[in-house]
Amino acid sequence: MKEYFSFQWHITDDCDQRCKHCYIFSENNCKELDSMSWEEMEEVVANCEDFCETYRRLPYFYITGGDPILHPDFWRLLALLKRKGIPFTILGNPFHLDDKVCKKLKEYGCQKYQLSIDGMRETHDWFRKPGSFDITLEKIGCLKRAGIRAVVMTTVSGANIKEIPDIIDTVVAHKADVFAFARYCPTSEEKDTGMTPMEYRELLAACDKKFKEYEAAGCETYFNKKDHLWTLYEYETGKFKIPEDAEEGIIYGGCNCGNCHMTILPTGDVYACRRVQNSRVANVFEDRLADVWVCEMEKYREYDKFKKCSKCELKAWCRGCPAVASGARGDFYDADPQCWKDTKAAVRRDEVRGNQT
Repeated sequence: MKEYFSFQWHITDDCDQRCKHCYIFSENNCKELDSMSWEEMEEVVANCEDFCETYRRLPYFYITGGDPILHPDFWRLLALLKRKGIPFTILGNPFHLDDKVCKKLKEYGCQKYQLSIDGMRETHDWFRKPGSFDITLEKIGCLKRAGIRAVVMTTVSGANIKEIPDIIDTVVAHKADVFAFARYCPTSEEKDTGMTPMEYRELLAACDKKFKEYEAAGCETYFNKKDHLWTLYEYETGKFKIPEDAEEGIIYGGCNCGNCHMTILPTGDVYACRRVQNSRVANVFEDRLADVWVCEMEKYREYDKFKKCSKCELKAWCRGCPAVASGARGDFYDADPQCWKDTKAAVRRDEVRGNQT
């Protein structure tokens, strides 16, 4: 169990963009924009504090939306978190950032600000809106001048998989502090991420090579291997080894869902994971989160239910991304669609048979 417990808190749906892969509008493009009142936000903080006191954890908020800075009580919320000494990261857009705003964010205690780059200029602006690519890169400098760590996140799908190496070069050139990527989670309207397991493994191999080259050159960007399939890749390549003292039945890593994470939406609905469309477990205004954790959240900790991962030697460290599995197949415990374990062996068998004939 980690010292901090993270709450991904969507305080508003209000946003300057309508990104093509946004979860908020994926099911209903005419969705009414929800937003918390100040009294409701105070209630959320109190409920989260109670949770952390009960389980001897420290709260960490990932404040997002929509674009959280558009909430009328955004700065009031940051002042509250500063008074309470609660650390936070902002996940938002670049459009309202400048040197003055970034300095103010730093004064209120913002540790990191996460921006998105979802392709090179043409692709990114198609996903988001014209001009977004250049503005995002420009604001990395604003954040860094204020002393805030600039995090760049990419959502990978078949639409941009070939551009990821170029994105890495671009992010490094603009001196982002952290770069990471995660896979697109399909919604009920579409079930395919557009990537085969072996295509995704090839991407990891290409990125691994690029990461090592940059690290050897003294690059200041930290490459966060966020996707848990990195564990499988590094197990195959020898970088990760199963510890000899690992205990049976203990979960050491992998997906944080059910372990140290919850999502709170502007309506107060609590999700085990925002990326899992049907993972609502409670409402923060009606339920005590400390009780939800040992009741409704338990169904996301039944590790022997994983159809593929439960039989894998990496179960305690990997388990792929259950959110992607849920989006593609409607089952949190189904196999990760991009997991190549066994698929890789099958491809090799087919190649051998082809050579023999």
